[in-house]
Amino acid sequence: MQRYLREVRPTLALALPIIVGQVSQMLMGITDSVMIGRTGTVPLAAASFGGNVFGLFYLIGIGIMLPVAVLVAHARGAGRRGEYGEYLRHGVALALGFGLVETLVIGGLSLHLVWFRQPPAVLSVVNPYFQLIGCSIIPALVFIALRQFAEAMGRPWVPMVVMLGCVGLNVLLNWIFIYGHLGAPALGLAGAGIATLISRAFAVLVILAWLRGDPSFRTALPARWLAPLSRARLGEMLRLGLPSSGMLLFEGGAFGAAAVMMGWLGTVALAAHQIAISCAAVTFMFVLGLSFATGMRLSAALGAGELARLRPIAGSALGLGGVFAGTFMAAYLLAGGSIAAWFVRDPAVVTLATQLLVVAALFQFFDGGQVIGVAALRSLGDVKLPALITFAAYWVVAIPGGYLLGVHGGLGAVGVWIALAAGLAFAAVCLALRFLRLTRPYREPGMGG
Repeated sequence: MQRYLREVRPTLALALPIIVGQVSQMLMGITDSVMIGRTGTVPLAAASFGGNVFGLFYLIGIGIMLPVAVLVAHARGAGRRGEYGEYLRHGVALALGFGLVETLVIGGLSLHLVWFRQPPAVLSVVNPYFQLIGCSIIPALVFIALRQFAEAMGRPWVPMVVMLGCVGLNVLLNWIFIYGHLGAPALGLAGAGIATLISRAFAVLVILAWLRGDPSFRTALPARWLAPLSRARLGEMLRLGLPSSGMLLFEGGAFGAAAVMMGWLGTVALAAHQIAISCAAVTFMFVLGLSFATGMRLSAALGAGELARLRPIAGSALGLGGVFAGTFMAAYLLAGGSIAAWFVRDPAVVTLATQLLVVAALFQFFDGGQVIGVAALRSLGDVKLPALITFAAYWVVAIPGGYLLGVHGGLGAVGVWIALAAGLAFAAVCLALRFLRLTRPYREPGMGG
């Protein structure tokens, strides 16, 4: 137990600024929802629909960027300093390439949003917003690559400050463009898209200027940014990144499909889902940031050959995740109605959102367990079987279950969320068992692999 407790402090020290940064990223979506919600239920529902579809593309990009942190941390643990900048350079190249492809796909999809069978009122206003946030995918992915490099190098605080600053900038720009202040036209939902695009581009400029100006990164950054790319290094990153994208896509796809099913159930259900998913996403950022820190610490320990520390590092992270989960569970159960009323004044939306937050309270532990399990296995280079596990959890359990319970079975929006909780539980248990099996030879001090 002492070995596990010793790992709590360094894990939390690395995780804290990452968590704050992740929460600040989600606060951009929350502030969008709150400020858009003041203009009416239909714009809020449209923001939910457009944001959830965009979120699938964003998750694919995040997965492609995750190898930057894992491989830089592993190289740092092994003392291979010459590899730090190369992983960053190839990560930025992947961000630009995948970001451009995704931008083009989003642009094409924006012409066919009717395929999702959403309410006509939603479809009539969503397109400009969807296209604008689609254009922000390139700066968003480049920022992730730069941020994860800094975090893997043990410098997470400045990226955190940059992200917090961008939240403030996004609020200011929302105030200007949504409501039409300082001489700008009142653009409503489209104004939120403009604010998001400008804020994300500004974040890239700021963090890049810091990395280039900080003396401690002078020898870690790439010597030649425009040198030919290495097929072997790109292949290494893609072998880790593509399955990681799949895992994120399977989970994000389940929540995206849930949003589509909410549209089938009506505008009230879709708006309530947006409120509940926004809240659950913010609390998820705590364990997601914790999982990033856990993955980097496990990668560094693996690179240094300290295999006996793998289980204590992961176990300490699960314990911290349990503390977060219990806190948020209590908040949702005790104050769900007040939280929902903060977003919108429609009584029907508030009542349904409060019920969904009760379900969200119950799956906090499972959500934390599965994301930490994925990060722990990714740090070991184990991504293929976890990808299959997450596929089964979300596309065999959660999505069909949501349709059967919520759309077909009569439980409505609450039934859809119960199925999501079941999928999360399945993933959390299976991923934990997989990690325990892989680390069994290293469970005692001195037992190397």
